[in-house]
Amino acid sequence: MAYQILSFLLDVIAGLFGGACLLRLYMQYQRIGFNNPIGRFVFALTDWIVLPLRKVLPAIGKVDTSSLVAVYLIELAQFGLLWLLMGRVGGLEMLPVLAIFGVVRLVISGLIGLMILYAVLSWVQADSPMVDVIDKLCAPLLRPWRKLIPLVGGIDLSPLAFLVALQIAAIVLGYLQAAVLR
Repeated sequence: MAYQILSFLLDVIAGLFGGACLLRLYMQYQRIGFNNPIGRFVFALTDWIVLPLRKVLPAIGKVDTSSLVAVYLIELAQFGLLWLLMGRVGGLEMLPVLAIFGVVRLVISGLIGLMILYAVLSWVQADSPMVDVIDKLCAPLLRPWRKLIPLVGGIDLSPLAFLVALQIAAIVLGYLQAAVLR
Protein backbone atom coordinates (compact mmCIF):
# COMPACT_ATOMS: atom_id res chain seq x y z
CA MET A 1 0.00 0.00 0.00
CA ALA A 2 2.83 2.43 0.85
CA TYR A 3 4.41 1.82 -2.54
CA GLN A 4 1.12 2.61 -4.30
CA ILE A 5 0.72 5.84 -2.34
CA LEU A 6 4.30 6.94 -3.06
CA SER A 7 3.93 5.93 -6.70
CA PHE A 8 0.74 7.99 -6.97
CA LEU A 9 2.34 11.02 -5.31
CA LEU A 10 5.40 10.80 -7.58
CA ASP A 11 3.10 10.51 -10.59
CA VAL A 12 1.18 13.64 -9.53
CA ILE A 13 4.37 15.64 -8.92
CA ALA A 14 6.04 14.48 -12.14
CA GLY A 15 2.81 15.08 -14.03
CA LEU A 16 2.51 18.62 -12.71
CA PHE A 17 6.09 19.67 -13.41
CA GLY A 18 6.51 17.60 -16.58
CA GLY A 19 3.16 18.76 -17.91
CA ALA A 20 4.16 22.37 -17.25
CA CYS A 21 7.38 21.79 -19.21
CA LEU A 22 5.39 20.32 -22.10
CA LEU A 23 2.97 23.23 -21.99
CA ARG A 24 5.91 25.65 -22.05
CA LEU A 25 7.32 23.81 -25.06
CA TYR A 26 3.98 23.88 -26.90
CA MET A 27 3.22 27.52 -26.05
CA GLN A 28 6.64 28.58 -27.33
CA TYR A 29 6.20 26.45 -30.45
CA GLN A 30 2.83 28.09 -31.17
CA ARG A 31 4.26 31.52 -30.24
CA ILE A 32 1.61 32.07 -27.60
CA GLY A 33 2.51 34.84 -25.19
CA PHE A 34 3.26 34.09 -21.56
CA ASN A 35 1.87 37.35 -20.22
CA ASN A 36 -1.29 35.69 -18.91
CA PRO A 37 -2.17 33.56 -15.86
CA ILE A 38 -1.33 30.29 -17.63
CA GLY A 39 2.02 31.57 -18.88
CA ARG A 40 3.03 32.91 -15.47
CA PHE A 41 2.02 29.59 -13.86
CA VAL A 42 4.09 27.65 -16.41
CA PHE A 43 7.14 29.87 -15.84
CA ALA A 44 6.80 29.56 -12.06
CA LEU A 45 6.77 25.75 -12.28
CA THR A 46 9.48 25.28 -14.90
CA ASP A 47 12.11 28.02 -14.64
CA TRP A 48 14.11 26.08 -12.03
CA ILE A 49 14.89 23.29 -14.53
CA VAL A 50 14.48 24.90 -17.97
CA LEU A 51 16.68 27.97 -17.47
CA PRO A 52 19.82 26.02 -16.44
CA LEU A 53 19.29 23.60 -19.33
CA ARG A 54 18.84 26.50 -21.74
CA LYS A 55 22.44 27.54 -21.00
CA VAL A 56 23.72 24.32 -22.59
CA LEU A 57 20.92 23.30 -24.97
CA PRO A 58 20.07 25.65 -27.82
CA ALA A 59 16.63 25.66 -29.39
CA ILE A 60 16.25 23.80 -32.67
CA GLY A 61 14.09 26.00 -34.87
CA LYS A 62 10.85 26.64 -32.98
CA VAL A 63 11.48 23.68 -30.63
CA ASP A 64 12.66 24.56 -27.13
CA THR A 65 14.95 21.59 -26.50
CA SER A 66 15.55 22.61 -22.89
CA SER A 67 11.84 22.16 -22.07
CA LEU A 68 11.80 18.81 -23.88
CA VAL A 69 14.89 17.56 -22.06
CA ALA A 70 13.47 18.87 -18.77
CA VAL A 71 10.30 16.80 -19.08
CA TYR A 72 12.41 13.75 -19.98
CA LEU A 73 14.65 14.27 -16.93
CA ILE A 74 11.59 14.64 -14.69
CA GLU A 75 10.15 11.37 -15.99
CA LEU A 76 13.56 9.69 -15.67
CA ALA A 77 13.81 10.84 -12.04
CA GLN A 78 10.29 9.57 -11.33
CA PHE A 79 11.00 6.10 -12.72
CA GLY A 80 14.41 6.04 -11.03
CA LEU A 81 12.86 6.77 -7.63
CA LEU A 82 10.18 4.14 -8.20
CA TRP A 83 12.89 1.66 -9.18
CA LEU A 84 14.75 2.37 -5.94
CA LEU A 85 11.55 2.15 -3.86
CA MET A 86 10.91 -1.29 -5.32
CA GLY A 87 14.37 -2.34 -4.16
CA ARG A 88 15.57 -3.29 -7.61
CA VAL A 89 19.25 -3.21 -8.36
CA GLY A 90 19.49 -4.55 -11.92
CA GLY A 91 17.63 -3.58 -15.04
CA LEU A 92 18.54 0.09 -14.87
CA GLU A 93 19.01 0.09 -18.65
CA MET A 94 15.21 0.09 -18.99
CA LEU A 95 14.79 3.41 -17.13
CA PRO A 96 15.54 5.63 -20.18
CA VAL A 97 13.00 3.65 -22.20
CA LEU A 98 10.42 3.91 -19.42
CA ALA A 99 11.04 7.67 -19.28
CA ILE A 100 10.33 7.97 -23.02
CA PHE A 101 7.06 6.09 -22.54
CA GLY A 102 6.34 8.35 -19.57
CA VAL A 103 6.84 11.48 -21.69
CA VAL A 104 4.52 10.16 -24.42
CA ARG A 105 1.93 9.18 -21.80
CA LEU A 106 2.20 12.67 -20.32
CA VAL A 107 1.69 14.24 -23.76
CA ILE A 108 -1.45 12.16 -24.31
CA SER A 109 -2.78 12.89 -20.81
CA GLY A 110 -2.06 16.59 -21.19
CA LEU A 111 -3.85 16.75 -24.52
CA ILE A 112 -6.83 14.92 -23.06
CA GLY A 113 -6.99 17.39 -20.18
CA LEU A 114 -6.61 20.34 -22.54
CA MET A 115 -9.44 19.08 -24.79
CA ILE A 116 -11.76 18.47 -21.85
CA LEU A 117 -11.05 21.97 -20.52
CA TYR A 118 -11.62 23.42 -23.99
CA ALA A 119 -14.94 21.59 -24.33
CA VAL A 120 -16.16 22.70 -20.91
CA LEU A 121 -15.16 26.31 -21.54
CA SER A 122 -16.91 26.24 -24.92
CA TRP A 123 -20.20 25.51 -23.15
CA VAL A 124 -20.04 28.69 -21.08
CA GLN A 125 -19.42 32.20 -22.29
CA ALA A 126 -16.35 32.90 -20.21
CA ASP A 127 -14.54 36.16 -20.86
CA SER A 128 -11.07 35.51 -19.54
CA PRO A 129 -7.49 35.61 -20.85
CA MET A 130 -7.28 31.90 -20.01
CA VAL A 131 -10.05 31.09 -22.49
CA ASP A 132 -8.13 32.87 -25.25
CA VAL A 133 -4.92 30.96 -24.44
CA ILE A 134 -6.71 27.60 -24.35
CA ASP A 135 -8.43 28.38 -27.64
CA LYS A 136 -5.05 29.24 -29.22
CA LEU A 137 -3.60 25.99 -27.88
CA CYS A 138 -6.46 23.83 -29.18
CA ALA A 139 -7.18 25.46 -32.54
CA PRO A 140 -4.14 23.99 -34.39
CA LEU A 141 -4.84 20.54 -32.97
CA LEU A 142 -8.51 20.60 -33.97
CA ARG A 143 -8.05 22.17 -37.41
CA PRO A 144 -7.49 18.83 -39.24
CA TRP A 145 -10.43 17.25 -37.42
CA ARG A 146 -12.70 20.14 -38.34
CA LYS A 147 -11.87 19.61 -42.01
CA LEU A 148 -12.98 15.96 -41.71
CA ILE A 149 -16.02 16.31 -39.44
CA PRO A 150 -18.80 18.74 -40.37
CA LEU A 151 -20.86 20.55 -37.75
CA VAL A 152 -23.80 18.44 -36.60
CA GLY A 153 -26.76 20.65 -35.78
CA GLY A 154 -24.35 23.51 -35.10
CA ILE A 155 -22.28 21.41 -32.69
CA ASP A 156 -18.54 20.93 -33.28
CA LEU A 157 -17.72 17.26 -32.69
CA SER A 158 -14.02 17.61 -33.53
CA PRO A 159 -12.92 17.75 -29.85
CA LEU A 160 -14.82 14.50 -29.21
CA ALA A 161 -13.19 12.81 -32.21
CA PHE A 162 -9.77 14.03 -31.08
CA LEU A 163 -10.42 12.70 -27.55
CA VAL A 164 -11.36 9.29 -28.98
CA ALA A 165 -8.13 9.27 -31.03
CA LEU A 166 -6.12 10.18 -27.93
CA GLN A 167 -7.73 7.36 -25.93
CA ILE A 168 -6.86 4.91 -28.72
CA ALA A 169 -3.28 6.26 -28.70
CA ALA A 170 -3.13 5.68 -24.93
CA ILE A 171 -4.27 2.08 -25.36
CA VAL A 172 -1.71 1.46 -28.11
CA LEU A 173 1.00 3.06 -25.97
CA GLY A 174 0.14 0.74 -23.08
CA TYR A 175 0.45 -2.33 -25.30
CA LEU A 176 3.73 -1.08 -26.79
CA GLN A 177 5.15 -0.45 -23.34
CA ALA A 178 4.12 -3.91 -22.17
CA ALA A 179 5.70 -5.49 -25.25
CA VAL A 180 8.99 -3.60 -24.77
CA LEU A 181 9.20 -4.49 -21.08
CA ARG A 182 8.78 -8.23 -21.60
